[in-house]
Amino acid sequence: MTEAWPAMPEGSRLALREILIHGVLSRAEIARSLGLSRASLTRAMRTLVANRMVVEIGTDVRGATGRPSELLQTSAGEWEFLGVKLTKDRVYAAVTDLGGRVLALHEEAIVSPAPEDLADQVAGVADRLRAVHPAICATGVSLPGDVVSRGGVSIVASSQFLGWQDVPFADLLRERTGLTVFTANDVHALTAKEHWLGAGAGRRSMVLVTVGEGLGLGLIANGQVSTGAHGRLGRIGHLPVLGGGPDCGIGHAGCASSYLPSPVIVRNSGHEGATYDEVVELARSGDARAIRAFEDAGRALGVVLASAVLIADPSAIVLTGDGLPVYDLARASVDEALRGALAPYTEAVAIEVQPFEFSEWARAGAVFAIRRLLGE
Repeated sequence: MTEAWPAMPEGSRLALREILIHGVLSRAEIARSLGLSRASLTRAMRTLVANRMVVEIGTDVRGATGRPSELLQTSAGEWEFLGVKLTKDRVYAAVTDLGGRVLALHEEAIVSPAPEDLADQVAGVADRLRAVHPAICATGVSLPGDVVSRGGVSIVASSQFLGWQDVPFADLLRERTGLTVFTANDVHALTAKEHWLGAGAGRRSMVLVTVGEGLGLGLIANGQVSTGAHGRLGRIGHLPVLGGGPDCGIGHAGCASSYLPSPVIVRNSGHEGATYDEVVELARSGDARAIRAFEDAGRALGVVLASAVLIADPSAIVLTGDGLPVYDLARASVDEALRGALAPYTEAVAIEVQPFEFSEWARAGAVFAIRRLLGE
C-alpha cells in the first residue's frame, strides 16, 4: 500500500525545501539560510531522517570555520511522484524521486478527451507505472487551461485544447487511483519546476515564456508562483504587440496571436498545408516568405519579452516551448524589438533558453506535487 505523505513541522518543511533547491547542503548551511538554532535544526532534521526523506552522504569542509560538516541530500527510492502532462492529443508521464530526478517516462495517444474517459486512461497509466514504482505517493497533472480552487476543490475552469469547462479532474483521478492528486495550468507547473530545479533555481523573481502552438507566461514573484485571482495569469496570447497586422481569429489585429503561435507562422508564411517544421526548414534554406513570417514573429516576441520585463522586473526570463526556432531564426528581430520596447531603460535582461521536451512538462507535474505537499 502506498505510504501517506507525513505531516511535518515548519522547520522540517523549510529544511527539506532548501535541500531540494540546492541539491546538497551541510547542516550549518541550512541553519544559516533559515536562521535556525542548532537545537531547532536538530529537531527538524530528526523528522526528515525518520521519514527517510534525506540521507547523509559524507562530510566536507564548508564555510569559514574549516571544520568538516555532514552533507545531506534528498533520498532516492523512498518517496516517488507521478507527473502527467496533457496536450490536446497525448498523455506524457514521468516518475521522479523526491529530488525531482526522473526514474521512468511514458507517453501515449489520448483515446478520448472526455473528462471521465481521460481520467480512466490516466489512471491506467498510473497503475502500470505503480506496478514498477510502488513508492509513488502523489500525482501532479499539468494541462493547458485555467485551474482554480472553488470551495477547496481544484477545478479546471476552462481548457480550450481539451474542450473542458468546470471539470474536477483532480477528484476524478483521485477516485480512480487513491492517490493525492493536484492539477495545475501547464505553464504555471513548468514555472514552478524551473524555479526549484531549473534555470530559476534560488531566484526570488523570474518570468517563464513559452512559445509554440499557444503562448504562455509564468511568474515567480517574491519566491512564489503567481497564478492570478482566476488562474489566468500569463494569458499573453492577445497582448497587443505590433500595429495593424493580420487578424488573430477573434477580431484583434496585431496581437501576439497574430504572429507567434506555430500554426499562425505557417499561415503567415503562405505555405498552407505545410507543417511548422517544414516552414522552419524553408526559412533556413532562404525562402523569403518563411523568413518574413519568422521575422514578424520575432518582433512580436521581443515586445512580449519587453512587456514582461516592464511589468514584473524579473531577475531573468526563461524561454522555452516547441516554437523555439522563432528565437533561433529571428534573434536579430527579437533583440531589436526588445531594446526598442524597453527604451529608455537599457539594463541588460538575462534570457535563459531551455531546450523543449514534453517529458520536462511531465516532470513539472511531479515537482508541482512535491511543492504542494510542502505547502508551496
